[in-house]
Amino acid sequence: MTTKLSVKVVPGTSINKISGWLGDSLKIRVRAQPEKGKANKAALELLAKELDLPVKNLSISSGHASSNKIVEIMGITNAELSAIF
Repeated sequence: MTTKLSVKVVPGTSINKISGWLGDSLKIRVRAQPEKGKANKAALELLAKELDLPVKNLSISSGHASSNKIVEIMGITNAELSAIF
C-alpha cells in the first residue's frame, strides 16, 4: 500500500517542525537549507519520525526542486495518515 501526501517544505527555519495543514498540504519547517537535497532529506526524516516509519518507506515523487512536493509513503493507509495529522 502506498499513500500520497502533498507537503509544503519551508527550509532555513529555526526548528524542525510539522506546522499543520496549509490548505491541502502538510506544512513542514526544517532547519536545513534548500541546497543539494538537504531540505528534502530533513523533511523526509521528520515525516518518517512522526509516522513511526523508516525513512526508506518515504520518497518524493514530484517537486524535488520546489517547496510544494508529493511524498509517497509505503506502509500506511490514507485513513491511518488522517488519524495522525
